[in-house]
Amino acid sequence: MQKDHRPYYVKRFYQKLQKSYAQYFLAPQFEYFGRGVVFMKPWQVEVFGGPVFLGDYSNVIATPDKKVRFTVWPAWKSSGKISIGQCCLICPGTRIMAATCVSIGDGCMTAQNVSISDSDWHDLYDRSLSVGNTQAVSIGNNVWMGESSMICKGVTIGDNAVIGAGSIVVKDIPANAIAAGNPAKVIKYLDPAKTLKTRMDWLSDPVKLAGDFEEIDRTAMKGNTISGWIRSLLFPRRGD
Repeated sequence: MQKDHRPYYVKRFYQKLQKSYAQYFLAPQFEYFGRGVVFMKPWQVEVFGGPVFLGDYSNVIATPDKKVRFTVWPAWKSSGKISIGQCCLICPGTRIMAATCVSIGDGCMTAQNVSISDSDWHDLYDRSLSVGNTQAVSIGNNVWMGESSMICKGVTIGDNAVIGAGSIVVKDIPANAIAAGNPAKVIKYLDPAKTLKTRMDWLSDPVKLAGDFEEIDRTAMKGNTISGWIRSLLFPRRGD
């Protein structure tokens, strides 16, 4: 569809339904469930084990074919944890798995299908219940991890770094670096002369931002009707 044909109040109801679902079903599964967190398709988010911390004003987007999974294992030992900072963006298909610790700073972004793991999950010679070699993963503030990138055990990624799509990170990446490849290597650095606007900056006034989005929706959906919405679903035509 080129346009959202729903009446504005239908979209608002759907947003409230997602928020209520997240609060009722997901919040109890987190050690910390931040203020102002936003979930899209929260019923496609899975939490296994804990503790898992989700920072204030973070956004988690899932889809039926690309669930978001937070896993701490082995759950019965309570030896691992996942910590996600404020104002982060977690996109569909992201998997974060911890046996020791996965720590993600403020304002980070994971594109689709990003995998972050602090363990091999099996030992070379004991492939039963052993998690194998495990070393904590530390990701700084404002790190952008590209689509289908993999962050492996023991890695530290510095503030503002960018990890290219499809990269496999097995060694530390310094702050402000752009890294890509398998294994990922630094290919250049961010230009210090250019201003970096972060998600923390964008979400610095969440009340105003929510009001701005609401006004955009009201304007874009002005004149939409239930009958027109149903028609677009059942009998789509060019331009819908």
